[in-house]
Amino acid sequence: QVQLVESGGGLVQPGGSLRLSCAVSGDLMDYNSIGWYRQAPGKEREGIACRAFHDGSTYYSESVKGRFSISRDNAHNTVYLQMNDLTPDDTAVYYCATGLCRTTRGTSPIASGPYDRWGQGTQVTVSS
Repeated sequence: QVQLVESGGGLVQPGGSLRLSCAVSGDLMDYNSIGWYRQAPGKEREGIACRAFHDGSTYYSESVKGRFSISRDNAHNTVYLQMNDLTPDDTAVYYCATGLCRTTRGTSPIASGPYDRWGQGTQVTVSS
């Protein structure tokens, strides 16, 4: 069974950078894509990035486009989220999850269903 474990969160100053990791154990062959969500206190969960397995295409929400980048290291079975130019609005718990990438503008770049796998989350706090 696939397991996802996030790491790399922490406290960073505005304008700083962090790289989150999602270590994958198990076979992803039954899944289409993998991506990242975040949930800030008092807010709904937000899909922010997705990477399709079949061709490596990537998709981002408008809130992170141009600042965040999702990548995959097959040799180490790890998916990364590079986050640059962070602001306090990026403060949230970040989760990696399998799902389907969505290409419709204005919608979440990833959709996950009941059979998808989730990590436990890692806290990112952006504050001076």
